[in-house]
Amino acid sequence: MAAALQVLGAIGILVPFAANQFGRMTTDSYTYLWLNMIGSGLLAVLAAADEQWGFLLLEGVWTAVSAWGLVSRRIRPRGRRPDQHSPTTA
Repeated sequence: MAAALQVLGAIGILVPFAANQFGRMTTDSYTYLWLNMIGSGLLAVLAAADEQWGFLLLEGVWTAVSAWGLVSRRIRPRGRRPDQHSPTTA
């Protein structure tokens, strides 16, 4: 069962990565971020259960960064990057 969950978690990370590489998905899309967060979160839980501390660190940070991306995506308007300034009106 754990092996099947590991494969599922890996697929949750690899599918959006491949889709991005082939220009089918952007890294700030909700789908990309959710799949990464769920996949890495699942792998982090499995790593913790097996006491694989290095892998837990990797997947835990991956999960946190994906979650932060979702929060940031929710806060900023679509189409605006954090490094872009909004035009001022006179």
